Parts: sequence; C-alpha cells; structure tokens
Amino acid sequence: MAASCFRGSVLARVLNRRIRVAPHVYRCQTGAAVTPQPEAGRRRACWIQVSGQDRATGRRLGGGVVWAAVAFSVFSSRDEDQRDEAQSKEDEMILLLKKAKLSIYRGQLPAASNFLHQAVVLAHQLHHTQAIIYTYSQMANLAYVQGQLDSAEKLFKAAMSFLLGGGTPQDDNAVIEMSLKLATIYAEQKKPELAEHGFRFCMETLEVKLEKLKEEKAEQQTDEEAVLRKDTRLLLGLCLDSRARYRASMLHLNEAGQDYQRALDISRQEQGETHPQTLVLMSDLATILDLQGRHADALALVQQAVDVSRLAGHPDQHVLLSNMAGILLHTGQLEDSVRFYQEALNLARQAGDQDTVDQIQEGLREVRKRRQHQEQETQ
Repeated sequence: MAASCFRGSVLARVLNRRIRVAPHVYRCQTGAAVTPQPEAGRRRACWIQVSGQDRATGRRLGGGVVWAAVAFSVFSSRDEDQRDEAQSKEDEMILLLKKAKLSIYRGQLPAASNFLHQAVVLAHQLHHTQAIIYTYSQMANLAYVQGQLDSAEKLFKAAMSFLLGGGTPQDDNAVIEMSLKLATIYAEQKKPELAEHGFRFCMETLEVKLEKLKEEKAEQQTDEEAVLRKDTRLLLGLCLDSRARYRASMLHLNEAGQDYQRALDISRQEQGETHPQTLVLMSDLATILDLQGRHADALALVQQAVDVSRLAGHPDQHVLLSNMAGILLHTGQLEDSVRFYQEALNLARQAGDQDTVDQIQEGLREVRKRRQHQEQETQ
C-alpha cells in the first residue's frame, strides 16, 4: 500500500506540472499583442475647378456648387463620425485587453475574465478577426488554468474556427498549438480516443512540415524560414512533452520515456543545456526512469539537472530539488533526501509555490514513516 502511495506521489510530480513557456520557446501567434488596424484616411478638402464658361455663369452655378458642398459635408461628417466611433471602440477594446493581462499577472482571474468578455463583444462589433482569435484564446487559457475544461474546450474551438475560416492552413503552428491544447483537455477529461487522435494529428502534421523545411538547404533558407523551422521544432518538443505526461498518467512508462527523451533532445539542440525547459525535461525524464526501477540512471540525470540549475539560477530550482529528494527517498538514502527536501521547501515558500510545498511535505511525511519502519525492524 505504501509503495502504491509513493508511486502515486512520484507520478504527481510529473503530471501536475504545467507547460512552462520560456522566452525562447515557441509562442502561438494568436498570443501576439493586438495592434490597432490602420486608421481610415481623414476627410480631405474637395476643390472644384470652374472652367472659363462656368465663370461667365458663375451666379447660376454658384447655388449648385454650394449645395454640392453642403451634401458632401453632411455625408463626410457621418462617415467621419462612424470612423471615430469605431476608433473609440477599438481603443476601448485594447485597453480592456491590457487590463485583462495585468489582472492575470496579479492573479486576479475573475477580473481578467470580466475584461476579456467585454473585449470580445467589442471585437465582434468591430469585425476585428485578429482580436476575436486572440481574446477567445486568452479566455480559453484562463478557463483551463481555473479547471473549467468544458468552457476551455468550447473557447479553443471557437478561436480555431475563426482562424481556419480566415484562410489559415491546418499545418500552421497556431492551429497546431490550439489542437495540442484541445488534446491536453481531452486527456484531462478522460477521453482517451479524442486525446490520442489530437496528439497524433499534432505530431504527424509537425513532422511532415519539418521534412518539407528540411529539404531546403541551410544556406538557401531565409532568416524567416530559419525562424519558422526553429519554432516548429520547439512546438514539436512541446507536443512530445504533453504526450509524455499523458502517457505517464496511463502508466505507459516506456512510451512516456521515449517522448521525454525526444523532447529533451530538441530542447538541448534548440535552446541549450542550461535553458530552464531543458532542465525541467531532464528532471521529468529522471522521474520516469525512477518509476521504471532505473534508480542509478534517474539519480545521475536529476543530479546533473540540479547542478546546472544552481549555476544558471533556474527559476524553478525548488522543483528540481524536490524531484531529486524524492528519488533519493526511493533509493533509501533518507538523510540526503531530507536535506534536499528542506532546501527545496525553503525555496518553494520563497517562490510562493504552494503545490510544490504540499508535495514536499508529503515527501517528508513519507521519510518519517520509513524511519519509523526501520526503527521497528531493528528492535
């Protein structure tokens, strides 16, 4: 029973981790800031050239010219009023999106949701497709982190509908990233067929796309094509990471380990050995190795991740230390386990990471149980 509980806590360390998107990790184009659409040209003065003959009869034509000018002014003013109203709505929409972003940063999620709902109404009124896609995506992300999976699913589908309806191809990275989020949602909703179909679509589409990009020789690639290739590879790594966590949740450890290894290889090649994402993937792969009984390999890998994180100043160093402490606990090295757990606990509290604090305290309780068991055996 104790072994089963411990196995569950080890899995939780991997499965509870959210995707961490670092500065150089691919970010969906729908996450870009919404910029105002080009402002319509302002009304210009209209000059009417009068011919010589018209000058001779100027008095007769004068009234017509005046009425034409008045009519033009009325219609132009109406058009300008409409443009001013549209501009005012667009400015209000952008302000609401900025307020939503600030509220999310501050952890004020209900306020952020309210701002986003107001913004999407204005985006629809303006027929601003880019803003509609962006806002739906943000609403979906917000619903997801709050555990509102059904709402997140509907909102991601709405955003994708507008994206595809605007002519975006199915192999566009933005479409694939939304598909990946949907697959992740299906996995959490316990809908394995939909989840597996979604992960398969993302993986196969990205691999075909990378093969096409690979056909271009490096010296013939433009800077834009080189950036696209890197972004696409990083997105593939993100898909592998997500599918690995799903496979781990299904206890398909061999397949999960293979996905983590491929994701780790991509992160090392594209972002380097010291990148935060690389270190997190090393730690996650170590956890899978630990679950497979490959304790020496797991300990060596997580030790490497911890050592690099100390030198590089990893933002989630407490998570890596906690994972290492868990592996040490599993191998029976209780004193070392406690030492790393205590260090991780202090850092987790400083970071305000309550989830990791809870996991560390659970690990420390497991250490106490094992010590008591050892004491009873020696009596």
